[in-house]
Amino acid sequence: MPRFAANLSMLFTEVPFLERFERAAAAGFRAVEFLFPYAWPAARIREQLDRHGLQLVLHNLPAGDWEAGERGIACLPERVDEFRAGVATALQYAAVLGVGQLNCLAGKAPAGVDPARLRATLVDNLRFAAAALDKAGLKLLVEPINTFDIPGFLVHRTQQALELLDEVGAANAFVQYDIYHAQRMEGELAATLQRHLARIAHVQLADNPGRNEPGTGEINYPFLFAHLDRLGYQGWIGCEYRPAAGTEAGLGWLAALRA
Repeated sequence: MPRFAANLSMLFTEVPFLERFERAAAAGFRAVEFLFPYAWPAARIREQLDRHGLQLVLHNLPAGDWEAGERGIACLPERVDEFRAGVATALQYAAVLGVGQLNCLAGKAPAGVDPARLRATLVDNLRFAAAALDKAGLKLLVEPINTFDIPGFLVHRTQQALELLDEVGAANAFVQYDIYHAQRMEGELAATLQRHLARIAHVQLADNPGRNEPGTGEINYPFLFAHLDRLGYQGWIGCEYRPAAGTEAGLGWLAALRA
């Protein structure tokens, strides 16, 4: 059976962030992920991980002003210095938190900027980040995100991400494959996972429509979980969904798999 990590930016959100680690452990998770750690001292997060026997499997590089609607700055030519400073900050947190991979959000394409310039900026920034992470023994991930939820997001299909990684040319750079985003943009989930699994370092899930827990929508998750097992996927699957009626109340899908 695949290994599942609780996404603390989406689950247990009725309690403050640092209290979610205990809730995740009590629900049976042995690993967690989240969007960003930067609002809290790394030592406080590490304390929660250790206290509750949890492994951190993923967080993102700094992605600009999230509350103002920014969703990454890696493609923005005027933000290169900020992006590279963010890589250094992320590495400082990673060293304390013991995470082995960091995700880069490309960002939204601003109006009036040459797409070729945006792509060139993104490639240069990914090369910089990959080299910095490689020195620390970390993987760099790139995540395609659907343009229904985030209009204008620059990297929104699996093939785009793969072509970017081809151009970046870094052995430690991989795709983060979010099943929900992929379903909305392209479908072909099982075939894509089979074809490109060697280049996918992390998987995330949510059902569609609604971005709720598995079993609430159209995606055949029992089939996909068995498919990933057959393919030999060894990574974690991040549970990045919005619980339909409270986190614990919506964990029946996971209990059924463990039964």
